[in-house]
Amino acid sequence: MEQITIIGSGNMARSIAVRMISARHSVQILGRNGEKTRELVEFLGAGAQGGGEGAVVEGGIVFLAVPFAEAKKSVIFYGDALAGRVVVDICNPVDLATFDSLVTPVGTSAAEEIALHTTADAFVVKAFNTCFAKPLELGSVARVPLDVFIAGDSEQAKLKVSSVVAASGLRPIDVGPLRRARDLEAMMLLVMALQVSPAHENFNWDTSLNLLP
Repeated sequence: MEQITIIGSGNMARSIAVRMISARHSVQILGRNGEKTRELVEFLGAGAQGGGEGAVVEGGIVFLAVPFAEAKKSVIFYGDALAGRVVVDICNPVDLATFDSLVTPVGTSAAEEIALHTTADAFVVKAFNTCFAKPLELGSVARVPLDVFIAGDSEQAKLKVSSVVAASGLRPIDVGPLRRARDLEAMMLLVMALQVSPAHENFNWDTSLNLLP
């Protein structure tokens, strides 16, 4: 059983926590909004505990379930407390005003930018950015388990994330080094734009990206 820390208390934090608890992992929710954090912990029930932003990080795997800008602030705030831990970036740095561009500089990714601000003794991994909250909480779409694409420069860190992904009923897919996060994020720019397009009213943030044999 793994100890998981999730920074954030929104929809993705909830969905990741549900999947982790389904695999009998212990989950710590750390959020700025005390009321939302308490409500999420109460919803999750046994196996979950909450804390404020300044609480001690307990998980060996730390999920950054917050937007890109907040994720950078979080790794700076926690600093050396993240040393030796696997830090999972799940964000998509999409311009939400237009859904037409990324807010990251050309030639990099949110994950790589976050890694630059993270203590050198932590292991940054990109994962779960291709999953939307609703299908992730359910674990499948059309009875097909979700694929979770995983990028990172540490093979051991990726194996650790892959293990908790598989245990939660999802399929981990290693896509290579952390720079592959650029491709994952660019791909999601298109997928997210489709969710808000009037040409695709049947899409409602409930789709998934899966590789079928």
